[in-house]
This record gives sequence, structure tokens and C-alpha cells, in this order.
Amino acid sequence: MATTNGTTPPAGEEAMPSLNALAQYIKDLSFENPNAPRSLQPQNQAPNIGISVNVNAKQLSDTDFEVDLTLEGKAGEAPNLLFSFELVYSGVFRLQNIPEENRHPVVMIECPRLLFPFARQIVADAVRNGGFPPLFIDPIDFAALFRQRISEMQGQGAPVSA
Repeated sequence: MATTNGTTPPAGEEAMPSLNALAQYIKDLSFENPNAPRSLQPQNQAPNIGISVNVNAKQLSDTDFEVDLTLEGKAGEAPNLLFSFELVYSGVFRLQNIPEENRHPVVMIECPRLLFPFARQIVADAVRNGGFPPLFIDPIDFAALFRQRISEMQGQGAPVSA
């Protein structure tokens, strides 16, 4: 198949499916170190670290979607909380020539998969800049997260859409 550089494909040729990141940006970033400087002293044991992940999407046009990847976490427990963070890292993605039945999985799996490495680095840098060793979040299985969300929505009788 010949590359057409965005022009209409020759007659008889199907246009290739494509997913393009048009923009990526921090929508919200918060880092709290509520017990500094006490929290920066050596600890007797490693703190419990809890992290939650959420993905939301909003359709902007027939082909464009804004996807928000939210990462929230904390180290330690109150009143000895070491740090907490919240990051909403977003992207605008263009989907072209992707069948309608495949759009929702692409938006909710592939788009956050593309955003994750950047969001992971932002969190690691924020934690390091807060005076702690960088926190490198383990890779996330967005397909499993998507399946879990679909199961929850079907259990509640909610319609499933992009």
C-alpha cells in the first residue's frame, strides 16, 4: 500500500486506521509534603504506598477525543503522611478509519497507554523534587482496567459508550 500523506487513497484502496496524539498536557498537578521537614528524616521502615488510576474520555468531534489519565497516590498514613500527589495528565487524540465498535477500546486502552510513560515521569520528578527518592509507578495493564470498568458498568445496568 502506498503512503498518501493525508490525501484520499486511490480508488479501491482502504484508508489505513490511524491514532494520532495531537496534544499532551498537565491538566492538574498537586504534590503535598504536609509533615516536612520531619517527613524527610530517615524512616525505620518503608512506607505503605497506595496508588489509584482512573481514565476518562470526552469526545470533542467526530474524530477527536480528550483522554484524562488520573494518578493519585500517597505514602504513609495520617498523621504520619510522608507525601501525597494527584496528577491529571491529558491528551487529545485523533482516530481515523477505526470502526465504531473499536473506538471505545482504542480510546480507553491505547490512548492512556501512550500517556502513561509521560505521567509516570512527572510523578517521579514531583516526588523527587519533594525531597524523596523518585517513585516509579509499575506499568499499568489498561486492557485489564478497561475490562474491569466494563464489567462494573454492565453490573450496574449502565450503557457502555466512549
